[in-house]
Amino acid sequence: MNGKRDKNQGPRNPWVRKTDAEEEADNPTPEPDLPPSPWSLEVPARPPSPWDTPDAGTTPGAGSPGDKADPAPGTAGSAPSTWGSAGAAAGGPAAGGAGVQGAGEAGAPWGERVGPPSLRRPEPVKKKGFKLPPVVIPIVAGLAVVVLVAVALTLLTGGDDKADPGPVQSLTPTPSYTPPANALPVQFGVSLVPAPGWTLLAKETNGKQVINYGANGAPRAYYWVRQKQNVTANAFALGIVEGATKDRIAQLGNMRNLECPKDVLVECVALSYTLTPSPGATIKGDVEVYRRKDGVVTALDYQVTPDFAATADAAVATMKQSVIASL
Repeated sequence: MNGKRDKNQGPRNPWVRKTDAEEEADNPTPEPDLPPSPWSLEVPARPPSPWDTPDAGTTPGAGSPGDKADPAPGTAGSAPSTWGSAGAAAGGPAAGGAGVQGAGEAGAPWGERVGPPSLRRPEPVKKKGFKLPPVVIPIVAGLAVVVLVAVALTLLTGGDDKADPGPVQSLTPTPSYTPPANALPVQFGVSLVPAPGWTLLAKETNGKQVINYGANGAPRAYYWVRQKQNVTANAFALGIVEGATKDRIAQLGNMRNLECPKDVLVECVALSYTLTPSPGATIKGDVEVYRRKDGVVTALDYQVTPDFAATADAAVATMKQSVIASL
């Protein structure tokens, strides 16, 4: 006897522990199907990297077939940095390593190896203050000395109180015209002497207006003198013509610049127009405006029918001269 019990013979001793092999023999259970392990799948080849450069100096590494090992930093096959200069090699001084002693370190044939640019906001550029050119400084200093000397002399002498300041110019013209007894005063020293056959329109409150009537009592022409202040002669003329031609068929001429007949006048313009109040009937109109230095603007508004124009023009010329003489 060898002291060993034959397998599957006799009753089982409860005090003897079964081995794993015996357990599996006594309780055969089917082993479940396991899912495929992800580690047993085929690993695809590494895609090409934009940092790989197919230089002649690269050697295949231990990676997937067809891949190229990264060239050693500082060798002829190293890829240039995308930041514009050669980047620091892995394990080099920029990475905290010992670096690679390249053949061109003494002469630095690849340029200075620096890392990518900083992403921090760059410091603002200090603006340089204005500086006078050296040539200008003596000139400015000389002018300053002249001004200081003039101020000192003025303070010491107290100025010349007896100096003649010269004539004071006044914007208001000196009245040198004496209107006749039959003159119609307008305003601001301006007056109108009506021609024979022209009568005053009494109801007019703005300036003075004289009218010439025909044999049938119908007006044939009128001459109107009115004034404004602080406007231009051009604007005053346009306003008068717009009022005369409003809601009426009219044809306007061009604004004309007149030669001012007196030195006291600074702006002289004229504007002509034609009205058609009814078919076959026309009225000729003309506006002349004169602006003085003191801002007073005088307008001469004239309208006449064509059949009376020749006679009225001669009378209006004398009335115009009386107004200009009083300006």
